[in-house]
Amino acid sequence: MSDQFDDSVDPLEEFSAEQQALDSLASRIFTKIKAKMVGSSSRRRTRKYINRDREGAHQRLVADYFAEEPLYSDAMFRRRFRMRRHVFLRIVDALGSWSPYFTQRVDCTNRPGLSPLQKCTAAIRMLAYGTVADMLDEYLKVAESTALECLEKSVQGVVEVFGSKYLRRPTAEDMERLLQVGESRGFPGMLGSIDCMHWRWENCPTAWKGQYTTSRYGFPTMILEAVASHDLHIWHAFFGVAGSNNDINVLNQSPLFLEAIKGEAPRVQYSVNGRQYNTGYYLADGIYPEWAAFVKSINSPQLDKHKVYAAEQEGARKDVERAFGVLQARFNIVRRPARSWSIRIIGLIMKACVILHNMIVEDEGEMAKESIDLNAIPGESIVLPPEV
Repeated sequence: MSDQFDDSVDPLEEFSAEQQALDSLASRIFTKIKAKMVGSSSRRRTRKYINRDREGAHQRLVADYFAEEPLYSDAMFRRRFRMRRHVFLRIVDALGSWSPYFTQRVDCTNRPGLSPLQKCTAAIRMLAYGTVADMLDEYLKVAESTALECLEKSVQGVVEVFGSKYLRRPTAEDMERLLQVGESRGFPGMLGSIDCMHWRWENCPTAWKGQYTTSRYGFPTMILEAVASHDLHIWHAFFGVAGSNNDINVLNQSPLFLEAIKGEAPRVQYSVNGRQYNTGYYLADGIYPEWAAFVKSINSPQLDKHKVYAAEQEGARKDVERAFGVLQARFNIVRRPARSWSIRIIGLIMKACVILHNMIVEDEGEMAKESIDLNAIPGESIVLPPEV
């Protein structure tokens, strides 16, 4: 009887040969996979760590502007920060109480992060100069993404913390003061002047360009409706309407007369030519409707008294235009095209600029009307106080 197994083939040698073949195949597969990974990683852009001297930048910032004897004067601080030092420090303290983001914290390596002064300075510089976020890295040592984050959180904090005080409707005391100023200028019952301003939207999505583009400018814009008084204080700001609308369409969406409709607005009383009135009004241009709340000029005046009235009305109506000019001069980001993709961020930036503008007007008074641009040519005209 023959054996069941063939003794001529060694099972160990057969197993070893099979194992070597499998190892060779696995080695070739691993080599190909590694070559592909190395080629793709060489083409992929790796992130480079930049060791920024955040602590040194904070010390230089304090020595330049916030020390007991700073390097730069108060006038230079006001020109570069668009406000005086105590107003800026008030904003920094308020934002620190509003969110822990504006406090000094440490990272996972126990290294101190950016200080509140650095974050707020980055946001104010972007609002004041309208520059890109990458320019702040050289002096403040703030990266581009961090600077954009500081700007977003700063404008949100300014709106939430100071909006209820510096972007509110006038109270009864404010109404009384506005009526006195208007009467001294020859317009009893005037509460201010109203007009609209367009802000160009550079990164408007292609699908929305037809909605936000107006034939007057030829590029996408957003509209700001504002009411300003003689002291350049903006009492009403409604922003975000597409640029293809006109002033009447913006007015139909605006909450300007919402309190008056609800009966919550303070009532006023004044007399003109022996007749009593109880409704205040705003000076407006010719596009606004024929409402009792709007007082417009006279087109093509013929009589002398009509010419005098038209000149006075058109001169007083320029208060809101002056407020727009000062707002754009103080915060250059509003003058330049908006580069954000988000409507919410753009709206917060506009509201924050209006709130900061009102804070500066309240703090500086008549000094707020002075030009802070070194390239501007000073005028020779002076403004005399109104005569009653």
